[in-house]
Amino acid sequence: MTVYYPSVYYLKIYLCKMNSSKTVLILGANSDVAKQAIKLYINKGYSVVAASRNLKSLEKFADEHHLDKSKSEIKYFDATDFSSHQDFYDGLTVKPNIVVYAAGFLVENQEALKNFVGTFEMMKTNYIGAVSILNIIAMDNSNKSLERIIGLSSLSGVRGRKSNFVYGSTKSAFTQYLAGLRQELTSREIIVNVLVIGYINTKINAGLELSKNLIMEPDYVAKFIINAGNSFEIVPNWKWKIIYWILKLSPEFLVAKLP
Repeated sequence: MTVYYPSVYYLKIYLCKMNSSKTVLILGANSDVAKQAIKLYINKGYSVVAASRNLKSLEKFADEHHLDKSKSEIKYFDATDFSSHQDFYDGLTVKPNIVVYAAGFLVENQEALKNFVGTFEMMKTNYIGAVSILNIIAMDNSNKSLERIIGLSSLSGVRGRKSNFVYGSTKSAFTQYLAGLRQELTSREIIVNVLVIGYINTKINAGLELSKNLIMEPDYVAKFIINAGNSFEIVPNWKWKIIYWILKLSPEFLVAKLP
C-alpha cells in the first residue's frame, strides 16, 4: 500500500499545476539526452515542443513511450538552415518559458582536418545554428515568459587537445557565446546555463573507444537539464568535475601531453 505524506503530496500537485502552463522548447530533440529530457519535463507538468529534422524518429519515440499528446508537440527544425529560423520561431503557437539547445554533430578529428565539409557541418550545428536561433529567441522582448536558456556543450571545449580540437573549438565557441548571452539577459532576469558534458552512451559516440568507467547514461544527464539552477556551468558527475578542473588549471605543457 502506498502511503502519501500530505505536505509532500500536495506540494507535487502544486508544482505540476504551476508547470502545466509552462512550455519548453527543445531544439535538436532527436538526441538521446534530449529525448530523456522530454519525458522528464512532461512528467513534471510542462508542455514540450520537440523540434528536430528527424520527425519520424521523434514520432516513433512519442508512440513507444506513450507521451501525452496534449503536452507534447513535434515540429521540424533544421539548425543548419539559418534562413528558416525566424519563420520557425514566429510559427510557434506558444512562445517558450524554457529553451534547450541540444543539437550536435561530431566528426573525428583526423577526418575533420582532411575534409572541411564535416568540419563546416560541426560549425553550423554546434555553434552557428545555435547562435542564429538563440539570438532570435533571446531578442524577442515581447516574450515576457522566457525564463531560462540551456545549452549542451562539452568538456572537449574546455582546452584545445590534439585528439579533438576541431570539434572542441565549436563547443568552446558555443560555451563562450552562452556566457555572454547570460550577461546580456541578466537585466531581464533570464537565466542561461551550459551543461559541460563528458562521455555519454549515445549514438553520436557510437563506435568510439571510450572509458566505460566514465560513460554516463542519457537519462542521468537529462536530470541535470531539468534541475538546472542558477549556476552558469553545470558539469554532470563528480568524476567529470575533477577532469574539468584538471583541464581548466593544467599548464599548457601538461595539456600538450594529453591525447
